[in-house]
Amino acid sequence: MHKPSISICPEGIVYIAFGALATLVFALLGWAVPTVIFLILTAFTLNFFRDPERITPEDPNLAVSPADGKVVKVAEMADPFTGEPRMAICVFMNVFNVHVNRMAMSGEITGIRYHAGKFFNASLDKASQHNERNAVTFRDAEGSQWTMVQIAGLIARRIVCWAQPGDRLTRGERFGVIKFGSRVDLYLPSGYVPVVAVGDQVFAGQTAIAKKRA
Repeated sequence: MHKPSISICPEGIVYIAFGALATLVFALLGWAVPTVIFLILTAFTLNFFRDPERITPEDPNLAVSPADGKVVKVAEMADPFTGEPRMAICVFMNVFNVHVNRMAMSGEITGIRYHAGKFFNASLDKASQHNERNAVTFRDAEGSQWTMVQIAGLIARRIVCWAQPGDRLTRGERFGVIKFGSRVDLYLPSGYVPVVAVGDQVFAGQTAIAKKRA
């Protein structure tokens, strides 16, 4: 599996380079307004594609958030692979959040399904069913099945998934990114319960989002 850098997500290099080049060209031409505009856009792009390291909790019974952002829903939803109702935790990422997605739990990728769709605001319930999305399912060491769904939002138009079926990834490891505002839904196996509530701020690979039942 392709592994990104630890500082700037490689998916953002083209955008950053374009912004920096445009800023330089306008500056050399002496065009102040375009120079300032593209300087701000370049700074925004650098901030958007940042990819900081995260400290994953040591407790193996904890699942971590697959995305940075705010929890917008904690409820039963139909799993996109099996159709069965499962507890799901939905995390909405605004344009100022880190958009690199990480594994909620260690496991082997067993399936990936991409669905073309619309681009509603990702914080809305209908985004889970109607927006462009990429579903990733994996099996942990105990055989429990997990599902993570990358959902494009109103601004996001590009879902990237580095993982492939058969990859064995560790909890907190990077598996993809969504460009410019989006959401990730995590479907828990029956042995886990949420430890977050709607409105909580979470960080990918770092914040405990669910725990195994005692």
